[in-house]
Amino acid sequence: MDADSQAGQKLAPWEGELLALAQGEGFTPAHRDRAAPAAGPGDFACCDAITKAHSRTFYAATRLLPAAKRRAVRALYAFCRVADDIVDEPGEEREARLRAWGAAGTGEGGADGDPVLRAWAATREAYAIPPHLPAQLVEALADDLRHRGFDDFPALARYCYGVASTVGLMSMRIIGSRGDPALYAIRLGVAMQLTNVLRDVAEDWQNGRVYLPRDEMARFGVTERHLEEGRVDEQWRSFMQFQLARARALYAGARPGVGLLNRDGRLAVTAALELYSRILDDIERRGYDVFRGRATVPGWRRAALLPLAAWRAFRAPAAAGEGV
Repeated sequence: MDADSQAGQKLAPWEGELLALAQGEGFTPAHRDRAAPAAGPGDFACCDAITKAHSRTFYAATRLLPAAKRRAVRALYAFCRVADDIVDEPGEEREARLRAWGAAGTGEGGADGDPVLRAWAATREAYAIPPHLPAQLVEALADDLRHRGFDDFPALARYCYGVASTVGLMSMRIIGSRGDPALYAIRLGVAMQLTNVLRDVAEDWQNGRVYLPRDEMARFGVTERHLEEGRVDEQWRSFMQFQLARARALYAGARPGVGLLNRDGRLAVTAALELYSRILDDIERRGYDVFRGRATVPGWRRAALLPLAAWRAFRAPAAAGEGV
């Protein structure tokens, strides 16, 4: 079945390209001659601590999963978090360390000496997670070490797929589904990473990175002087309004995928979607000023959103073939 028929709708060209990547197009599996190492409670506890320390929003959302799936998703998060931290480390050997981490994360290399890798290897084997997904994540992070920016949104979307949608696609394997939620996982990952890009403009600029599409900056009259000076003017606000509208459309386009998930995972995914999308609301409340203060979702607002997330998760129609 082609991508358009599978999704029941016309896809943007970049969505079709990312769906092909999600199916492993162009990936050649490496030879594997070792079984996953045994993982103990302490290994998963380490992943739990990493998740709690680095993402309160994700940690809160995953509390809504059953225990086994919760620890598996947090092992996934910890694997990705360590890879991301390697990118931010100083030194000439970052790419070599990153690729060694990635090889261990796909099963090509050994994982016995690290608690996160042991927990992730056990998770990968238990949920039959295809090796091309962690490989694509690591490849996107390796590309970011030679950051050159993005000429247009499809190029940015490809990066967002690599660092975020792959995580969603792996999470869907853990949660379980009826039908194919890949398109919706891709959209959600791109939406969430685009939210990060918009929220972290100032921090990224300080780190020598600009993730905003160059052609759209030019279209709205936004230049790097805006980023350097923290300038919030009519051009910047119009540019940000356009970007927020796109991100919100992506979140809306991801919501139908909730109905394809196993019921015990729907609330967690819906909560993550609702909580993360509210970062856009805070950017808006700040008058699109992402240069002075970081957009967040306060704890009280996260708690207040859970009933809405529960209602939307409950309303999600059952996937074909699933009992009510």
